This record gives sequence, structure tokens and C-alpha cells, in this order.
Amino acid sequence: MTIYPKLIIDALSTVRYPGNGRNLVEAEMVEDDLRIDGMNVSFSLIFPKDPDPFSKSVLKAAETAIHTFVSPEVNVEIHAKFIALQPQVADDLPVLPGVKNIIAVSSGKGGVGKSTVAANLAIGLAKLGQHVGLLDTDIFGPSMPKMFQVEDARPYAVNIDGHDLIEPIEQYGVKLLSIGFFVNPEQATLWRGGMACNALKQLITEANWGELDYLILDTPPGTSDIHLSLIQLLKITGAVIVSTPQQVALADARKGINMYMNEKVNVPILGLVENMAWFTPAELPENRYYIFGREGCKQLAEELNVPLLAQIPLVQSICENADAGVPPVLQPATPEGVAFMSLAAKVVTAVDKLHI
Repeated sequence: MTIYPKLIIDALSTVRYPGNGRNLVEAEMVEDDLRIDGMNVSFSLIFPKDPDPFSKSVLKAAETAIHTFVSPEVNVEIHAKFIALQPQVADDLPVLPGVKNIIAVSSGKGGVGKSTVAANLAIGLAKLGQHVGLLDTDIFGPSMPKMFQVEDARPYAVNIDGHDLIEPIEQYGVKLLSIGFFVNPEQATLWRGGMACNALKQLITEANWGELDYLILDTPPGTSDIHLSLIQLLKITGAVIVSTPQQVALADARKGINMYMNEKVNVPILGLVENMAWFTPAELPENRYYIFGREGCKQLAEELNVPLLAQIPLVQSICENADAGVPPVLQPATPEGVAFMSLAAKVVTAVDKLHI
């Protein structure tokens, strides 16, 4: 088999750089040093930042593309160069000046349904006539592409005032960005804390969010570098804390609340959401079974003097609809749909009170 430069370039044109959504060829990231010696191929890729949080995944994707579209027998050697390619968003510009309110949806531990609440809250706000964006900040476990049924979507770049910005994916009236659009969903994201924070910063500052009434942040569970980065980078309007009624979950929820209420952070708690508040079987819609305890979040809310925004029942359809990419809030006649729309309305009221 004879390998021509065009075969390599065509293969590399199938790989997109997550920082701007353009393929490696269009973004002029392929250095003019391509060498072909039989089945041996070497070249360099130019990255705009040092360190660049996407470099390792892009290098691997480029190698895979050559093996897929040229030949699996090709020996590929790729060098990474770090050179500023384009003007970046200036540091002295205000971060997200077009966004009126930024709401962090948090939980003290995983598995309590925080992402489900964040997704349905965002859609519920959009149904109330608000302009809404949703940023999946869970770098290591992004779930929003699946929840919004846009797993195959790939954001592209738009040029705004001389800056190449990532255009969010729009679904259900919500502008959506997630690291899940840029990584292989079947592989673990193995990044150190600094790399994850840099990737997140790109999704925030180098995206075309435009004018928004609300930007919802689906944060990772617990308290981490990601949370500190968000607090330092953005002026968060308020936080919504999600927990189940279970005492173990409530203990972790306290830690999340304490983080936001710390005097150095000082982010208002808009309220608590009690998820999986009770189980209601489809064949017995009037029955309630308190599997994880009863009204634990309500008691915690009263203790801390913060609102209880919603009690979301545990019903099988929530899980099924989430897996199918059809959030329950789109079905307003159901009990869970009513609960999520009520949550959206209460968040609007809570935010309005902050601005009085």
C-alpha cells in the first residue's frame, strides 16, 4: 500500500479540537512537517495553550483516525507543539456579561439525582419563557448529552468579534455544553485537577452563550477543585442543593451547604430539593412508600432556615425517560412533571427576592 499525504490530511480532517469545535485541518493545527516513509508517518500538531487540557485526547484521536481511515498497519508518530494560534478571550473582559443569573445545582454525594434535577430545572425555566443555558461541569462523569438525547451532537465554532467561540447545542429550548461532546463516552476521562479546571474554563469563557436569563451549572458531587474554580471564575447567584431523605445523604448535603455559606464564598442557598422523597408504584398512584426515610430534607431546610423548593417522587418513569433523553418536565400532566415545573417557578421567585 502507498500512503499519500492527502490520505493523512483527510483522516485528520475527521478529528475535531474541543477548544473551538473545528477539525484539525480547518483549525490549522497540522504542522507543515508531515513525513512519510513507507508505512511510517510522522507529523506535529500545534495546540493553542500550554498546557492544553485537550492535547492527549486529540493526539489519541488523530492516531485512531489514521488507523481507521488509512490503515491499521501505519506506524504513527505525532509530536505536540504548543503555540498561540489565535486571540483568546481577554482576561480583563467580564466573564459572561450577557448572563443575568448563574445557578449552581449541587449535591454532597453522587447518586441522589442532581443531574436529573439540573436538567429538568433548566427545561422548566425555558418553558416558563426564560432564556436558559446549561453547563455540565461534571468533567469526569458528564451525563447531560444522554439526558438531552444529543449524544451524537458535536458543537462547532463561530467567530464573534474576532474570537472563535464554541456554539452550544440547543435542545428543549436550552443551550447546552458538556465535556461529553468532546470525549469518548466509553472511556474514562483521566485528567488531573488542573487539566479538568482548564477544560471547564474553556467551556465557560470560550463559548457563545449570548444573552441568558439563567445559566444552570450541573456541578460534580461533593466539594472539589471544580467547585472552587467555578466560585473563583463566576459570580454565582445562588445554589440549589439536592439530596435524598436518607441521613447519609443529608450529612453530605450539609457539607455542600457549608461550602457555599462559607464567609469567603458567600453564595446564597436558594433552597433544597428532596429527590426520591417517596416511591409511588404506577399501579397504585395514591400510595407513598418512604424507602429512604421521610422528610429528611424538609427537616434540614427548617433547621438551616432555607426553603424546601421541591419534593420529587421516585417513580420508574423518571429513570426510563432520563435514559431515553426525554426529561419528565416535558410531561406536565404527570406528578413528577408537576413537581419539576413547580421547582422552576420557585427558583424564579427565590432569585427575584435576591434582587429586591
